[in-house]
Amino acid sequence: MSAFAGFCLPARAAIVGTCTIMVGASGTMTTSPTIGILGSTQAGGQSAEATITASSLLCSLLNLLDCYSVSAPAPAAFTSSPSSGGTNVTFATTYRLDSGVSTPGSTTQKLVNGTHTVQVDLTATKSSGIFPAGSYQGMVTVLCE
Repeated sequence: MSAFAGFCLPARAAIVGTCTIMVGASGTMTTSPTIGILGSTQAGGQSAEATITASSLLCSLLNLLDCYSVSAPAPAAFTSSPSSGGTNVTFATTYRLDSGVSTPGSTTQKLVNGTHTVQVDLTATKSSGIFPAGSYQGMVTVLCE
């Protein structure tokens, strides 16, 4: 009986492989007509792009389809903005994997082995007032885990 007890212990499995993210084009955020929203989905805006290459021998050998997952959570703040430009602002991200459906940034999607394209959109919404004139920069981290 004690020989079987050793097999009942939980085991941790490691994914043997890599998940590489290559940053492509930077996105462009533009303002809404009311200047209360800055976003890459506004008219004239552009999504940021990246390429993800997932490769796992273990996933291939076991024919697993979900060894890695991707997400792009919203940042907490601008990386740079004019004075008072970053106050009363909430951030939201969405991303599209392989030109698919737009997914909220904090939601993970499973990846199969191979190369995938990701388009990321960032929206900043000011809860009161408008965005002052100046240069704004935001950074979204794309995760593959």
